[in-house]
Amino acid sequence: MTDIHVLGIRHHGPGSARSVSEALDELRPQVVLVEGPPEFDDIVEILADAETEPPIAGLVYAVDEPRQASFYPLASFSPEWVALRWALRNGATALSIDLPAVHRTAIAKALRARAEEREAALVEAAEREVATGGASGDDEPGDEQRDVATSGEADTDTEGDGTANGTRPDDESGAAPDPATSDGVRVDGATPEPEPAADPADDELDAQEAARYVAEDPITALAAAAGYDDPERWWEDAVEHRTDSVLDRFEAIAEGVAELRRDRERPESALTPDGTLDLDALENPLGELMTELREASMRKRLREVIKEGHERVVVVCGAWHAPALDPASFPPAARDNRVLRGLPKTKVAAAWTPWTSSRLSYRSGYGAGVASPGWYRHLFEHWASGTDRDVETTWLVRVARELREQGVDASTASVVEAARLATALAALRGRPSAGLSELDDAALSVLVNGDPLPLSLVHEELVVGRELGTVPESAPLVPLAADLAAQQKSTRLKPSASTQKIVLDLRTDAGLRRSVLLHRLRLLGIGWGVVVDAGRTGGTFKEAWELSWEPELAVALVEASVHGTTVLGAAEARAAERAREAGSLQALSELLERCLLAEIPVHDTVQELARRAAVQSDVSELLAAIEPLARVQRYGTVRGAASDEVRAILDATAVRAFVGLPGAATGIDDDAALRLRRTMESAHRGLSLIDEAELSAGWWQALGIVADRDTIPGLVVGRAVRMLLDAGELDRGVVATRMSRRLSIAADPCDAAGWLDGFLAGDALVLVHDPQLLAIVDAWLAGAREETFDDLLPLLRRTFAAFEKPERALIGRQVSHIGTRAPAMPSGEASEAVVVVDLAQAAPGISAVARLTGWEVVA
Repeated sequence: MTDIHVLGIRHHGPGSARSVSEALDELRPQVVLVEGPPEFDDIVEILADAETEPPIAGLVYAVDEPRQASFYPLASFSPEWVALRWALRNGATALSIDLPAVHRTAIAKALRARAEEREAALVEAAEREVATGGASGDDEPGDEQRDVATSGEADTDTEGDGTANGTRPDDESGAAPDPATSDGVRVDGATPEPEPAADPADDELDAQEAARYVAEDPITALAAAAGYDDPERWWEDAVEHRTDSVLDRFEAIAEGVAELRRDRERPESALTPDGTLDLDALENPLGELMTELREASMRKRLREVIKEGHERVVVVCGAWHAPALDPASFPPAARDNRVLRGLPKTKVAAAWTPWTSSRLSYRSGYGAGVASPGWYRHLFEHWASGTDRDVETTWLVRVARELREQGVDASTASVVEAARLATALAALRGRPSAGLSELDDAALSVLVNGDPLPLSLVHEELVVGRELGTVPESAPLVPLAADLAAQQKSTRLKPSASTQKIVLDLRTDAGLRRSVLLHRLRLLGIGWGVVVDAGRTGGTFKEAWELSWEPELAVALVEASVHGTTVLGAAEARAAERAREAGSLQALSELLERCLLAEIPVHDTVQELARRAAVQSDVSELLAAIEPLARVQRYGTVRGAASDEVRAILDATAVRAFVGLPGAATGIDDDAALRLRRTMESAHRGLSLIDEAELSAGWWQALGIVADRDTIPGLVVGRAVRMLLDAGELDRGVVATRMSRRLSIAADPCDAAGWLDGFLAGDALVLVHDPQLLAIVDAWLAGAREETFDDLLPLLRRTFAAFEKPERALIGRQVSHIGTRAPAMPSGEASEAVVVVDLAQAAPGISAVARLTGWEVVA
């Protein structure tokens, strides 16, 4: 008869991992069964490879839809990792028992499709309501539509993972009674308002949330019931220190969880009466049906192992499932088969991928919900060394070392004092040993003198960690991932979980190869690197990058593999696809630039760009295409790219944009004017990159026409005037005259504000260094009527808010001197000058003119 031992653990719990290691050494089983999808059985041998270093994660994805993926993270302190490695090193059979991923992935796809249908129905109902003027009635979406189930594109099996704080606040208020009332009657004689009755639906939701909380992590629930905020502390205090038998520990845990599961419902089937998948039950927040499916599948696999006649079998699973996997409490096999009957399937693939410590700390998405992976790793490594002593001191030594690296003094004596304080705090709190909270409190008090900021600097490094796991080259990978790994090795660009900043010299072969690889990955949507401002390294021969490898990029690689089996081939195919999908001339021009940076053949893209540019009539589109084309023309030769075709397209595009600009700017609304201004700025930046006198002359001519037209919105005209001024095409006297006219009392106030906004464009220096222009603006604002000033204020605030605070202060000081002295006038421009008068001296004359004209003098 097979001897079955079920070890209920806390996922990613170092205390559980330690106990599992001890139990396996004591039992020496022939078969070790671990909670996880059976698809990992074919690749489990990879875990025994010396090059495999945690944290890693098992990746399962749908072959026809790689985005539908699930990750199963493993750290060095994960009980599953310990169990699998023990089996592989001791000649035992290592198998995974859980609901196969072919079913779980198909169910996830069905739930996702249903959620998308509901969301589409909600959008349709909302649009219908808007179309009917908001009338309610039969068209109002029903409750089933309002209850939209959310289903992410990827799922992570993190059942039972830890949280940052395992406790839940009690619902007891403890508030003092209202002093204005006495026995329900107000002292002032008024009748108190009745308190709203409790909503039964809210109580039901609270009960469901509590039940789900217990099911997700029963060990955390048991710890919370005992008053612990750290489940690992509870495990250490209540389990490790209270019994000498490791097997007794797991029996006690199973008994406690069995009590938690006592009133749990057990669905009989995953199908509705009509034979379809019961999606409503699968969406149940308690997850009862999914739990039943998983446990039925686990029992089915366990029965198969028992039939093989092994002497001793150990099952390592989440503590919540432990009572269900006790053979003494098994339901009939027919019942489990009935529950599993009719489940959908989809083709899946499995692989191992590197993981990061920071991702272990995330509970949603691809996380594992481990609040302190660095601390857990420290605990497990210390325990694995065979001693429970000096955990506190060794941790505080690491904290002190990290503080010193951050420039904070931390002496050896202070480490000793902090360790003593942590031990004393644990004793005061009735705990056998110090935990992370005591160590944090001690470090805060002794090492950093009560300042939490230095500790926050080391939190990410120590408490969370920056480790990035590795998998051997022999591990199964999609061909694209294998090619990327080879190129990473050849270019010496090693992935890292921490952010790295590198500057590449494109004149060297090594720098150019690295740049090309990173640009090809960006084309594929694999954001390993981002181009950043190189600062002093700017120029055509240097390129600054910021690199950070995230585990999600493994999914992006799988998704990109549909385009090809190599980075180059996939990037070429993706570029061709993007060229067909490009919705604008600007997008196509930017794609051309990215292709050149990635050293991808661009002939087809250039031909498509030329075709679209020839038929494009939208001036904004033509202007927006100038900057990326100019960058290609300017920098393409650095990478050996032929630019004759690009130059021809740039010339044709620019000429057509210049000719059409005045007409396109006439009679447009404010939104269109803002868009046109932005494309003008983009084109201006692009033309400044290339030294082409003919194109520049055409640009100045087009801007001159725009600046002279009163039918063009002030936002566009003001920007054109400023560009001409900065280029020396207009002198300051002419600009002052134009500003005075556009900001006159007869001009439309909002259009005048737009002209000023376009002219300044976030640059206050022109006002700071030209008192004449500043005086014109001041006079315009001072003369604004009260009824229009309120309308101008938001526009002016937006304009001046773009200035730096010192610039605004300098403008304010200069404005305070206007009227006391005339500003210095530019030489040769006296005829164009604006006379600045002393208002105090001119007051009598102004009053006389006001009486004659019937105007009101506003002080």
